[in-house]
Amino acid sequence: MEEEAESTLMYRVERPVYDEAFIRSTVLKRRENSTTFRQRLAKHFRCSSKRAKAAVFSFLPILTWLPSYPVKEFLFSDVVSGLSTGVVQLPQGLAYAMLAAVPPVYGLYSSFYPVLLYTFFGTSRHISVGTFAVISLMIGGVVVREAPDSMFFLPPVNGSNMSAVLDVEARDARRVQVAVVLTTLVGIIQFVFGLLRFGFVAIYLTEPLVRGFTTAAAVHVVVSQLKYLLGVKTPRFSGPFSALFSIQAVFSDITSTNVSTLILGLVCIVFLYVIKDLNERFKKKLPIPIPGEIIVVIVSTGVSYGMSLSHVYSVDVVGKIPSGLLAPTAPDFSLLPNLVTDSFAVAIVGFSMGMSLAKIFALKHGYKVDGNQELIALGLCNFISSFFQTFAITCSMSRSLVQESTGGKTQIAGLLSSLMVLLVVVAIGFVFQPLPQTALAAIIMVNLLGMFKQIRDIPALWRTSRIELAIWLVAFVASVLLGLDYGLLVALAFAILTVIYRTQSPKSAVLGHVPGTGLYCDVEEYEEAVEYEGIKIFHSNSSIYFANSDLYVNALKEKTGVDPEALQAARKAQRKQKQKQKGDHNSSLKTSCTDNEQGVTHEVLSYNHVSEEQSNGQLGDGDSETLSEEDGVFLYRLSDVHSIILDWTPGSFIDSVGAKAIKQVILEYAAVDVQVVIAGCSRNLLSDLDSLQFFSGVMTPEMVFPTVHDAALSCQRSHPGRGTQLSDDGRRGTQLSDDGRRGTQLSDDGRRGTQLSDDGRRGTQLSDDGRRGTQLSDDGRRGTQLALGETADSQEVFGRVSRRCCQKTIVMETASSCWYQMLQRAVF
Repeated sequence: MEEEAESTLMYRVERPVYDEAFIRSTVLKRRENSTTFRQRLAKHFRCSSKRAKAAVFSFLPILTWLPSYPVKEFLFSDVVSGLSTGVVQLPQGLAYAMLAAVPPVYGLYSSFYPVLLYTFFGTSRHISVGTFAVISLMIGGVVVREAPDSMFFLPPVNGSNMSAVLDVEARDARRVQVAVVLTTLVGIIQFVFGLLRFGFVAIYLTEPLVRGFTTAAAVHVVVSQLKYLLGVKTPRFSGPFSALFSIQAVFSDITSTNVSTLILGLVCIVFLYVIKDLNERFKKKLPIPIPGEIIVVIVSTGVSYGMSLSHVYSVDVVGKIPSGLLAPTAPDFSLLPNLVTDSFAVAIVGFSMGMSLAKIFALKHGYKVDGNQELIALGLCNFISSFFQTFAITCSMSRSLVQESTGGKTQIAGLLSSLMVLLVVVAIGFVFQPLPQTALAAIIMVNLLGMFKQIRDIPALWRTSRIELAIWLVAFVASVLLGLDYGLLVALAFAILTVIYRTQSPKSAVLGHVPGTGLYCDVEEYEEAVEYEGIKIFHSNSSIYFANSDLYVNALKEKTGVDPEALQAARKAQRKQKQKQKGDHNSSLKTSCTDNEQGVTHEVLSYNHVSEEQSNGQLGDGDSETLSEEDGVFLYRLSDVHSIILDWTPGSFIDSVGAKAIKQVILEYAAVDVQVVIAGCSRNLLSDLDSLQFFSGVMTPEMVFPTVHDAALSCQRSHPGRGTQLSDDGRRGTQLSDDGRRGTQLSDDGRRGTQLSDDGRRGTQLSDDGRRGTQLSDDGRRGTQLALGETADSQEVFGRVSRRCCQKTIVMETASSCWYQMLQRAVF
């Protein structure tokens, strides 16, 4: 036990009780900032070789690792990883182009240029950028909206009765233009956000929101691929309720299902599912994952070519894939005005997807990623690539997992995967022309299994956080019903509203002291927490601002049980009742008498001076005021609470509305003799209070304490013992009953009444010496002498108040019978 006691780290601090005024004058000194704004601006824009080198390395992260690239250690792993990723990227590029509503070859373009550029500008070593289902679907929705099929039907030739013919080439050309312009604008937005250091915008897309949103996107993707899986011809819808319209269109035309297409698609789905399951179960034993997607592409292409599925069984195939790369062309910027809103949504979602995966891999492998540089990298990838007819890209979850699990160390793996795609585009692209579209639909659907598994979040969030569950469900339902663009806005707005809700409905509690620890905890939650007598410590885990200031004040009154408005109303009721009982008896006496056994204060106050001479638990100076000659009434102290401590430890800011609310509530409590102090303010919060001119008038820095314990000790010192009398000795309060020196105990030694005294001279026995009068003061100067006459018919009470109060004698000519009987019992 002794060894354990010696090894325990002890915490001992002995210091005076601090308030903010003492801290500012003695403890802390602010540093003087001698630099001017011009000097700080010049320092920020000063150019040096060191800063120029740092800027280049920041803009081109490849320069930080490529010169020291360990060829023998990393090259083989990167080559294997790059080939494995390229094998997956090739079919996904073809498939996701269908989601973007553009010809499949543009998916190959989007799998080459951006991946090549990210190698130079990206900070993550493991993510695989390129086409992604969610982004492709968002682009497809915009493309179909701006270039619907209805715009490209050709009228019948020579007025024949034939139905209008869809001009597919013109439609696809227009849709490519829309996708390219959208990609250009997305790149500009991401690049500018990166320069402005807006990488923090991703934090507003909280994880439950992103997971609910991506699950809804998976639903949209599956619905959009049903027509390819069944081989039915239905229009593509966009906008609110597009998923419902698509399902209705597919099932209304389900009788025209192409059986050959359906069988081939189902076989591909089953095969891919089995391969993915094997890869997951034996990932530790397999050197590289089994490339199920490329196997499906090669086999289905061979079957389609050998059996002439397109001609004999009317199976839809990819069609013409031109060889070689397209020459760079400028986008059609006349389409920009209609795409601004959509481009912001695509830019933010694309960045949040990439950044979330980049952080996961960086944490796993022990390096850092720069959010702002990631914005710049994605912006440059989208902007530059758009001139080569690509659509917007981001990080792909499935490909990134393949790249990392196969041993990829750097973006050399991504570079090799892009070169594989380039080889297909330049040399052997024509081989994939017979590839059935249903096989691509199967690849897309199976790759979404991971997103559908996010539904498992619902029971977990139900157990941990109902608010985050609400965010997940709102993001999912809104995105499914309203579309991905409007759904994202609704989900983002709801997430922000939950933050407001949490600050408007914070958890509040009354704290108590855990003896011997200096800790303060919720008295309702912990048995060890004990409240100080007469002191309420109010804690609320929120800052105070315009949205919750009224709720904060209401919670304060409810938790402490002290409502100043109710106390004022009760005092008025007492005043009226006592005046009615007095009848025609008038009094001008102002004194107080405390019944220590009951903890009740009986005050005799003038009706007109009840609230004018009180300020935060103290009597105001009455040197220049005369007491009223009107009827006096006896008032009882209606609350045992004399001090309230506001624990502002969790607070981070306060605005003008919140400051005014706190000022008002302090004045309201002061009017009923309850002092309010503040504890636990941070220095930033105190700076806010200074800026808001909070410390003015009766509000002083002496009301603010650095810790709750400082505030509690100060309140105990100001109001020691069981009762509190507003005294006239220059202090803030006088102890009435527990120290034998300052106060009056009515009966504790067997006698009828005894004044507490510590020296035998300054106190006087009340009733056992044969005299009818008793002096209650301690020095003959600052006290009140009660002199009882020879008869009980009259009584004079002479009071001489201290230098802080009025220097006058107040005479009560005739007291009420109730007061007189009580005084008789006390004396005799």
